Amino acid sequence: MSSIAELFNQIAPKYDFLNHFLSLNIDKGWRRKAIRGHITDKMQRVLDVACGTGDFSIEIVEAGAQNVVGIDIAEKMVEIGVKKVAKRHLQDKIHLQTGNCAALPFDDHTFDAATVAFGVRNFEQRIQSLQEIYRVLKTGAPLIILEFSQPQHFPIKQLYHFYFKKILPTIGGKISGNKSAYEYLPASVYAFPQGEEFLKELANCNFSHLNQKRLSFGIASVYYAQK
Repeated sequence: MSSIAELFNQIAPKYDFLNHFLSLNIDKGWRRKAIRGHITDKMQRVLDVACGTGDFSIEIVEAGAQNVVGIDIAEKMVEIGVKKVAKRHLQDKIHLQTGNCAALPFDDHTFDAATVAFGVRNFEQRIQSLQEIYRVLKTGAPLIILEFSQPQHFPIKQLYHFYFKKILPTIGGKISGNKSAYEYLPASVYAFPQGEEFLKELANCNFSHLNQKRLSFGIASVYYAQK
């Protein structure tokens, strides 16, 4: 098992609560804004990579997609997601499974769209994973990536860094019982290529029609691309 899978398996029981608590529930709005106007009822099959506990998969179906396949490397996250989907009686539209995004178990040109919410920075083989997503998308299909980013302007920039470095690891660690996991979170955000740098990575994987939309003063960003 990879170190990333092990980390998320360990925090899975508290993951949803901490996601919403530590973001003051803003993460729910980010997901809705990311796919608004980009996911439609004409999409028969959407791939949700790094689906975690299924929140984004559920939003995609509620936005109109006919069917969602979610894949995640952490088994316990998927187990929670499967229960959540069943509780909402969406198991006929959402299928969650474990798997490695660097070797997707799907045929070429399979999906009408692909999404990744707060997961791309955790890809252990990011370029290979993006190439795999490209492979399984139909020609012209969109890729929507929602990810944390770093605010650029005073005072949000300073407040953000203080919160990420001091508050989040302390609270997240106490509630989850795993402080190292919530020290990893800000470290992974700081290590992730920002803005134009990440768009260049997408371009190098042959994606086109590239765009970045900043949310909440740049705390999160949506990256749009197309095969």
